[in-house]
Amino acid sequence: MSQPLAARLRPKTLATFIGQTPLLKKGAPLALCIEQGKPHSMLFWGPPGTGKTTLAGLIAAYCQLEFVSLSAVLAGVKDIRDAMSHAKHIKQSTGKGTILFIDEIHRFNKAQQDALLPFVEDGTVYFVGATTENPSFEINKALLSRCRVYTLKALTEKELKQVLMNALADKEHGLGNLDINLSESHIDFMVNSSDGDARRLLNILEVVADNIAALKGKPISQKRLEDIIQKGYRSFDKQGDIFYEQISALHKAVRGCSPDGALYWLCRMLDGGCSPTYIARRMVRMATEDIGNADPKALGLALDAWDAYERLGSPEGELALAQVVIYLACAPKSNRCYLAYNHAKEEIHSSPSFAVPIHLRNAPTQFMKDIGYGKDYRYDPNEPEGFARGQAYFPAEMGEKQYYFPTESGLEIKIAEKLRTLKKISKTPT
Repeated sequence: MSQPLAARLRPKTLATFIGQTPLLKKGAPLALCIEQGKPHSMLFWGPPGTGKTTLAGLIAAYCQLEFVSLSAVLAGVKDIRDAMSHAKHIKQSTGKGTILFIDEIHRFNKAQQDALLPFVEDGTVYFVGATTENPSFEINKALLSRCRVYTLKALTEKELKQVLMNALADKEHGLGNLDINLSESHIDFMVNSSDGDARRLLNILEVVADNIAALKGKPISQKRLEDIIQKGYRSFDKQGDIFYEQISALHKAVRGCSPDGALYWLCRMLDGGCSPTYIARRMVRMATEDIGNADPKALGLALDAWDAYERLGSPEGELALAQVVIYLACAPKSNRCYLAYNHAKEEIHSSPSFAVPIHLRNAPTQFMKDIGYGKDYRYDPNEPEGFARGQAYFPAEMGEKQYYFPTESGLEIKIAEKLRTLKKISKTPT
């Protein structure tokens, strides 16, 4: 058979479709659309191998519509126009409507997406797009407003096992005519390696079946199975939704003082192929944004981990990242430096460019001294307690401001105590 196993086993009916129960259960909007034969323009958003293309084809079949499929990777505006001409011809000659399915719709640029609008608007086609990326960011608002978005989920282990067992049992299109004996541990390993992607699972099964045939009746070992599957089957999609979801989970686990959760997401990202230097850079951000002066050592350790990775490379250098991500998660937390910085920036953006107070200006020349630069400035080390009481450090037009409010956590406990003491001293007459 020349077709891949996944293509041969593509479901032909909703009864044989596995997964996406919330969308297809009785009474759900998508189920009603199919049952009543009343389609509308829609977007299927979800990971690879969750049934987006299959669902689009089933909707066309159940609603008795022409099905035209394009891939945004290969198609352009001319292909869209040709598809619309075909849809108009079908409508005029048979009275039949058309579903225009565009896979990877997020790969179309604005002009290509805009080219769809008049045909969707006038009912020439029912548009169905499939995307692995967040439609809010990747689909033009004009097109998005004309579509209903359905979110598809990765298949569960139970659903994936059902897909695999169906493939092994199907004698017409699957592997039912072959002598394939897989242990429970083999099946679990294959399901886990497919990472929620049914198409990936069937591709793995097909390769495993070829290897079993080559063994001529000998049982396949776990080691050989692992060598066949190897790595690279994890969902990660660098710079895509899953990428940002996982770095968000890592950051929030650190912020939430969960060393185990942080370590899990670190390893998930590394396993998925994320650049360790990217993770190192984000750890520096965590140290400054979420820990700050509650534990200033955190920033130095994050930079040290980055440096250690650069010197050692993989896999040795990744241990340094693990060590420090655990430290960051356990460290006392304070976002007060982050808040103070943002507050100061906002004030500057909304205020005039006030002149530097004359007592704070440097006076490297006699002329500058003669015109008053630096006059009345009090040098703190020469003052009692090393602190110039009441000296102002803001432009006079603003008055003194406070942006930084230390927490009662970690080193900031002492910082807060010192600032309170200095404020009290500053109000005491000299």
